[in-house]
Amino acid sequence: MRIACLGGGPAGLYFAISMKLQDPSHEMVVIERNRADDTFGWGVVLSDETLDNLAANDPVSAERIREHFAYWDDIAVVHKGVKTVSTGHGFCGIGRRQLLILLQERARELGVEMRFETDVTEVSIEQYRQEYDLVLAADGLNSRTRQTYAEHFKPDIDVRACKFVWLGTHQTFNDAFTFIFEHTEHGWVWAHAYQFDKDTATFIVECSEATWQAFGFGEMNQQESIAVCERIFAKHLDGHALMTNANHIRGSAWINFPRVLCERWSYENVVLMGDAAATAHFSIGSGSKLALESAISLANCLHSESSMQAAVARYEEDRRFEVLRLQSAARNSTEWFEQIERYLDLDPVQFNYSLLTRSQRISHENLRVRDPNWLESAERWFQTQAGNSGSARAPMFAPYRLRDLTLVNRVVVSPMAQYKAVDGCPTDWHFSHYAERAKGGAGLVYTEMTCVSPTGRITPGCPGLYAPEHEAAWKRLCDFVHTETSAKLCAQIGHSGAKGSTQLGWQEMDAPLAEGNWPIMAASDIAWSVRNQVPKAMDRRDMDRVRDEFVSAAQMADRAGFDMIEIHAAHGYLLSSFITPLTNHRDDEYGGSLENRLRYPLEVINAVRRVWPAHKPLSVRISANDWCGDEGITPDDAVEIAKRLRDAEVDIVDVSAGQTSTQAKPVYGRMFQTPFSDRIRNEASIATMAVGNIYQADHVNSILMAGRADLVCIARPHLADPYWLLHVAAGLGDSEVEWPAPYRAGADQLQRLAERGEVWI
Repeated sequence: MRIACLGGGPAGLYFAISMKLQDPSHEMVVIERNRADDTFGWGVVLSDETLDNLAANDPVSAERIREHFAYWDDIAVVHKGVKTVSTGHGFCGIGRRQLLILLQERARELGVEMRFETDVTEVSIEQYRQEYDLVLAADGLNSRTRQTYAEHFKPDIDVRACKFVWLGTHQTFNDAFTFIFEHTEHGWVWAHAYQFDKDTATFIVECSEATWQAFGFGEMNQQESIAVCERIFAKHLDGHALMTNANHIRGSAWINFPRVLCERWSYENVVLMGDAAATAHFSIGSGSKLALESAISLANCLHSESSMQAAVARYEEDRRFEVLRLQSAARNSTEWFEQIERYLDLDPVQFNYSLLTRSQRISHENLRVRDPNWLESAERWFQTQAGNSGSARAPMFAPYRLRDLTLVNRVVVSPMAQYKAVDGCPTDWHFSHYAERAKGGAGLVYTEMTCVSPTGRITPGCPGLYAPEHEAAWKRLCDFVHTETSAKLCAQIGHSGAKGSTQLGWQEMDAPLAEGNWPIMAASDIAWSVRNQVPKAMDRRDMDRVRDEFVSAAQMADRAGFDMIEIHAAHGYLLSSFITPLTNHRDDEYGGSLENRLRYPLEVINAVRRVWPAHKPLSVRISANDWCGDEGITPDDAVEIAKRLRDAEVDIVDVSAGQTSTQAKPVYGRMFQTPFSDRIRNEASIATMAVGNIYQADHVNSILMAGRADLVCIARPHLADPYWLLHVAAGLGDSEVEWPAPYRAGADQLQRLAERGEVWI
């Protein structure tokens, strides 16, 4: 094949090398606009995994690269004057210029032609496309090729919020990847620093747009800007200067990072690679990894598939998942730094943990593998903060206090509808279901949404708290749980609103009953869907009646013995229908602004708080994102809602999202709603519960230890295994969890099996 590689960076050079290794007869030409020894970066970070992949592909160049690596296992975080060091992270760095020199040497040995100082234009790209069998567009972040065929590649470029400048220094930071956070007269400024040869380190300075503007960096030339950065980080530079190798740039060298993602990576015989196809934020150091491993993949595909078209399709299929996975991690990391002022008041221990786990690639137990001593010290810190001094148990086993209520651990059995009530009355099904989960070890067990009136039910199978027999049935459960277990019980009370009078959950969700529908009401006369009833828009009399029904239900819950109540103001139910503008189209004092839309829900909450005992906590569940863009509730709104709840003496916010509109476009994934809890907790200064696709102990411990929530709700795992927490404890080697006395023999056996790495099947 005759192949032109546009761009002489790692992607273009290593693809040319890989193709020549597969078949020396290939005619490979690398075309680069800069000189051979030009480079505008400092260091490149690679992982041990990437090094192994390079060695398997080309042992010769891999060994030469290894000879020039600076290795480090440690990550150092300097925050509030405290330096925290953790180990076991396994990174290595090499100067970008040195890497290019080594790859150029290897390419020459294999017969690759290299043309430097040759610019690429729209005209020349089209000429190359006609002249060569394949054109590899590895022409970087500002790819001319991607721009030329943008209608085919369909790039999505997201310019991120923070400003950064890429510098270097001869201060080498003692072989640790170092993060430094400095509070200045204009706000926080931080640095990402790592050594890449024996006497040089990369030093990336980053800050918010507001801080950048306040310093006036945009009006400074490079030397003026560097001088300010040297002053900010003087005590960490130990007299060493900061340096730039971007002298070709006039004025400020500060930029915003552009996240690039293309819908397609190929057009006829043109293929994108490296930063031209997709970028990963420098805070996770994976750009070069993506480029080198993509080069290996495409070369392999071209030699294993029957046609070039099939090879390119296979390349995209093989690499896109890995690229998207890394971009997801990079997005998490990027957003952490963009929102960093949310975390800077955390204790240095928790701040360090939050930083280490920011991308979600490193979990709690993975940190234990990397640095068990540091993680144990962090767990001791967490337990001490919870009042359990001296313990090194995992965060999920720390106690938690809300008013006079103390939970034995931080795991919550989420409210999950059972649809087994009869005329609103819980049955033996409910008793058995909730009793089993209370015996299963979780600190707090929720009832499903328990309705405040017959017409406030979601389905005919939903339980209520509006009749004496309901109160008696719930009291039977509360008495048993309090006598036989250490679990506490929370009654979630709510009104279905426009989503009422619908079928059971295992029938057709949110669809009206085939017959026997009852009248429904909501904030406005907006049906849940075209098939559902149009609800009555509530008038003042309706609002008073429903408010009083919530009050009555709360009083029943107290008499029944519930330890806590939660008001359901999420998921499109009645109170939620007031909060979200998607379903609140009122033109009175209860519609319009967020303040007005919160007016009625707060009336209900305040009325309940007045009758609910002062020593018992009150929670509210909200939808923190309608997933409908700016037309619905946004995470910004959720912070303001949480502040109002805090002022109304709500003790904790149960942070959910969505289910307020059939038009919602949620973004699912592991712990996908936890970022909303994180933001509310750390910006609105109120305790939160995290929910949403949380199913592993690792998830729970990571969320708690990083300060993203105070309690963690586990839903479906508790449906599959009522004793989820007890089984998790055995797997983690925690023998302090309390088992019901009759089951202790089973606990002993399970713990012995877990110690031997065996499980019950």
